[in-house]
Amino acid sequence: MEKHKITIEFCTLCHWMHRATWMQQELFTTFQEDLDSITLKQGTGGIYDIYLDGHLLFSRKEEGRFPEIKELKQLVRDHIDPDKDLGHTDGHPAAQHH
Repeated sequence: MEKHKITIEFCTLCHWMHRATWMQQELFTTFQEDLDSITLKQGTGGIYDIYLDGHLLFSRKEEGRFPEIKELKQLVRDHIDPDKDLGHTDGHPAAQHH
């Protein structure tokens, strides 16, 4: 089975490394069987772009915002394993906490 690569390019001048490392951890936790690596790449100019296998998945500049972690997991899932159940991230009623 081919494993996938994610790159998170973030602006170091904007101090977005913490956000990038948190998203890296969340993605590894959810997709550990499917991912080969999640690379953090330093950039400037307000960049916060997420690539999957070299293809742009999400761009802060294009969207005008950061991705929500739920949204990001769904984007990754839809590209690498559309049948994967994300449990509470997909909003299944049985998995929601009351």
